[in-house]
Amino acid sequence: MNFLVIAHAHPDFSVGGAEIAAYNLYTSLRGGSGQTATLLARTNSPHTSVGVISRWREGEYLWRQDMGDWFRLATASPQSVVRGFREFLLKIKPDAVYVHHYAHIGLEILREIRHTLPECRLFLTLHEYMAICHHQGQMVKTDSSRRLCNRSSPEECSGCYPQLTPESFWLRRQYIEKHFNAVDHFVSPSHFLRDRYIAWGIAPDRISVIENGQPTPLQQVPNGPSHSDVIKFGYFGQITAYKGVDVLLQAITLLTPEQRRGLQLEMHGANLDQQTESFQARIKELAEPLIREGSVRWIGAYKREDLLRRMSAVDWLIVPSIWWENSPMVIQEAFVCGKPVICSDIGGMAEKVQHGQTGLHFEARNPYALSQAVLTACTDYGMSIRNRGGTFRSVGYEESAAQYISLLDQGVPSGKRFGA
Repeated sequence: MNFLVIAHAHPDFSVGGAEIAAYNLYTSLRGGSGQTATLLARTNSPHTSVGVISRWREGEYLWRQDMGDWFRLATASPQSVVRGFREFLLKIKPDAVYVHHYAHIGLEILREIRHTLPECRLFLTLHEYMAICHHQGQMVKTDSSRRLCNRSSPEECSGCYPQLTPESFWLRRQYIEKHFNAVDHFVSPSHFLRDRYIAWGIAPDRISVIENGQPTPLQQVPNGPSHSDVIKFGYFGQITAYKGVDVLLQAITLLTPEQRRGLQLEMHGANLDQQTESFQARIKELAEPLIREGSVRWIGAYKREDLLRRMSAVDWLIVPSIWWENSPMVIQEAFVCGKPVICSDIGGMAEKVQHGQTGLHFEARNPYALSQAVLTACTDYGMSIRNRGGTFRSVGYEESAAQYISLLDQGVPSGKRFGA
């Protein structure tokens, strides 16, 4: 069996969850008996011409590709899809293709795979709500309230983008559906995201839940309670507004100086300099007094190989996102390290973390609620959750890959892939 895995980035250059999940799947598939696997990852390297596919290492290729129309999710270079990508497909001749994202690449690859390899099985893993929501796939209102959005319709979406008519959003959906109809089966890493896409129109029997797999070596990490008088909390991820970093810093600020003396928050992440000036100023205003006090350590960016060491050094992880996260990779990574998680009580976060068992929930976007969850984590009750860390389970990438392969046993769909 010959597999092709397509990702919108390579983890050597980007440590986002989707590209890591794609690479873990590729790693497992290539190691199977009687199996071969190839990885094609998009790159934006300025040193390579658009459309060029080049070998990165054995079995791994980089494809210089860009998005030309983020509204329709269309490629910037249709010719590179028709020519270079088609030639690559004919050279590899996979029996099954697992696409882990179309962002930065374009939806056109789906129809090209179906056209060039009509007998090939095509699977698409959905990592967020990009097809449903034009607002970066986050289903959050565009006004200053950043309210959560619960449904998609041409009228609702036009309300967020008054310059675009409801008819424009109707046409957008038709374009996306046309390309999604080339897919044999969809995969969602969470039940929450699956339900959202079913409500949007994907037929229930066309989408399965498969958790993002984690590397087996990480599962050997020992976990034990901290012997320090200071409980360490860690944030790992991008420093953006939708990740709830400001909510987290507000929560620590709400604690009394005496309460803060018993804990420390470590901030592991990057890209603050790429955010709006107002957001940067807000984060600095909140963080600087806490850093001077010593209750916050701003450690900054990390490489993939640093993750295990850094995560193992904290007692709790905090995931304070203000949008419907699908299946944050950081939660699975925390469980690999035997660390409990404090998370927002919405979306895939609340699904992945069992309140009182593998972590604690708090009311999303509520700094006070988060501050109380932090204090709870410092109690004997919090210690009892931490002491169960050795029993936390994450899905290994071999197990995840086996579930992907099992999709081949499902019948090939006929007609449209969307519900009536």
